[in-house]
Amino acid sequence: MNRELEFEVPTWNQIYNMLLNLADKIRYNGFKPDLIVGVSRGGWPPARVISDLMGNANLANVRVEFYTGVAETREEPVLTQPVSAEVAGKKVLIVDEIADTGKSLKLVKEHIIEKGASDVKIATVYYKPWSIVKPDYYEKKTSRWVVFPWEIKETVRKIVKKHKKEKSSIEKEIAKLVKAGISAELSEKFLREIFEEEIC
Repeated sequence: MNRELEFEVPTWNQIYNMLLNLADKIRYNGFKPDLIVGVSRGGWPPARVISDLMGNANLANVRVEFYTGVAETREEPVLTQPVSAEVAGKKVLIVDEIADTGKSLKLVKEHIIEKGASDVKIATVYYKPWSIVKPDYYEKKTSRWVVFPWEIKETVRKIVKKHKKEKSSIEKEIAKLVKAGISAELSEKFLREIFEEEIC
């Protein structure tokens, strides 16, 4: 990405409220999935909450690897774990935290259709306007890099890795994260731990 990267850092409460709205949208639309599939790893937390909010304990997993860093990807996503439950003849709701490029969601949907699902819909918390897949249900549109509460340390680690030889760039990116909403104390703690891990 050539443009300056901007961060968005939603809180747990903000995400929970977005998921409440998302569950309502799915319910009002009349879609009653037989199975909810969380896309590993980022889709696990929202999938679990949607499972709870919709009163549907039938939760499965699928894993796709695509992102290698902050706003850095492989050429194409790779399905590394097929869907963990039988989907043939079932209505399936795929849940992920964000539709960014949309390539992972496209791959997952195609995989679940190939496995014989009768109806497949996608729900994400966030949707980016350039995604090749527009989710059937989403809560917020953004063009920023979203840092979810369950991946803060991972994001700091990727920033350190990307700018390993440029301390000023690390400081600049971390300052942007703090400005977006991550606590300075938490970012300092994670930086310390990451640097200690590298020394050991």
